Amino acid sequence: MSKRAATEIQSTSSDTARKAPRNSAQRENAAQVDEMGEFEDGWEDEYESDDDIVEGSTEEGEDGMDIDEVMPAIEESDEAPTAPNVFIPGVHQLEKDEILEPDDSVYIMRHSMNVNWPCLSFDVLRDSLGDERQRFPASAYIVAGTQAESAKNNELSVYKLSSLHRTQRDGDDSDSENDDDDDALDEDPILEFRSVPHLGGVNRVRAQPLPSSSTLPPVSQPYYVASWAETGKVYIWDVRPLIEALDVPGYSVDKARTHSPAFTINSHGRAEGFAMDWASSGEANPTALRLLTGDIQSKIYLTTTTPSGFNALSQPFISHTSSVEDLQWSPTEATVFASCSADQSVQVWDVRSKGRRSVAGIERAHESDVNVISWNRATTYLLLSGGDEGGIRVWDLRNVKKKGASTPDPTPVAIFNWHRAPITSIEWHPTENSIFAASGADDQVTLWDLAVEQDDDETGAMEDTPDGGRDVPPQLLFVHQGQKDIKEVHWHPQIPGTVVSTALDGFNVFKTISV
Repeated sequence: MSKRAATEIQSTSSDTARKAPRNSAQRENAAQVDEMGEFEDGWEDEYESDDDIVEGSTEEGEDGMDIDEVMPAIEESDEAPTAPNVFIPGVHQLEKDEILEPDDSVYIMRHSMNVNWPCLSFDVLRDSLGDERQRFPASAYIVAGTQAESAKNNELSVYKLSSLHRTQRDGDDSDSENDDDDDALDEDPILEFRSVPHLGGVNRVRAQPLPSSSTLPPVSQPYYVASWAETGKVYIWDVRPLIEALDVPGYSVDKARTHSPAFTINSHGRAEGFAMDWASSGEANPTALRLLTGDIQSKIYLTTTTPSGFNALSQPFISHTSSVEDLQWSPTEATVFASCSADQSVQVWDVRSKGRRSVAGIERAHESDVNVISWNRATTYLLLSGGDEGGIRVWDLRNVKKKGASTPDPTPVAIFNWHRAPITSIEWHPTENSIFAASGADDQVTLWDLAVEQDDDETGAMEDTPDGGRDVPPQLLFVHQGQKDIKEVHWHPQIPGTVVSTALDGFNVFKTISV
């Protein structure tokens, strides 16, 4: 993992919002009047002295035209415009008469989209538009489940987000050479969706993994999505026809295929859960799938695919003593996975081990519930964890003790205590092994880079930290705000640097200048 100094990213913003008084609109109108230039007097050159002007003002010309009085020139002020106040959570306090305004100069793209019902969980669907996409407008596909007031009103929806244009910044020249390019437009995004009924609120949604080099499978082949219902059931759906209906006008969806689950996992009884993760055998056999699900009664179940469909194994994995909060398959070992729990631990398992017990673990990974984990797919010995206390920790799995060993828990590689409320989601960047995103119940989405090192000689310490405030960690690249009750965040694997988040007030899609 390469290291870079904090000065290399100093031009990026560690937050996205600036403070503005609520009556700022009136001030802006006044400023527009002051900036109006003077009018040139078309008759000015015909007079040689002020006396001629005075005389002309008292007598009417032969053609009866009045001469207007010439006003003195308006001198331009030499004062530089006041810089906006950057608002940093935990460092600054928002006053009663102030609101946050996004600073679009630090965004390459930023869009907000509202939906009918809040979505507690979503996942990004792979498409056939190509990898490493850089051009705008962009398009993206996601799958999400609702949290409606009534169980019967819930849905599983596939969304198509299109017309995701580049965000225009203040001062952009509309007459630039890119004027004819669609990249330069700044229009509202288009949100389309196709839904199927879902009994019960959706606690978590995960789409089956597809090989990074592959395109979307043809409509004749399934594209599976699993949903954890609050009723205690896990449903597996085929959403491929719903994607086709969004792309092909007039396409008729076979409801027998889409409106009923392809398979239902009943292993958990009536115990609901949140933990869930897919894995496949990769390009060698992408249809060989494995699905882990964990419930609030500390049990983890494995479901696999067979030539005839799915097979839910009946014997659970049972080392946790409280609710299983998150699960992650190893990116390199097909039989190994990790889990975290409200019992404050992180456990590592091998499905081949006897007794369905974990083979290694961190017994006290956090001081409270461990809500989420993420396994680094590039540096495969690194694991992220986020706790209910708001802490983020980075672990080296090579130091994790095996079961039965008398050695103490390992020390985290890094600890970040920036968030002031439970961590609700965390995810490594799909290609950059030192970058990750996190979301918290404190209404923040944060972007981090472990490769950044503080250089006090060059950057200096933060000198204007108010009483009760705190310094900004050098690894904190960006803070995205503006959503309420953020639940989940994901990178888009095909649009580098693009982040999607879901909250009580809908979805945000953004790309920053920091990543």
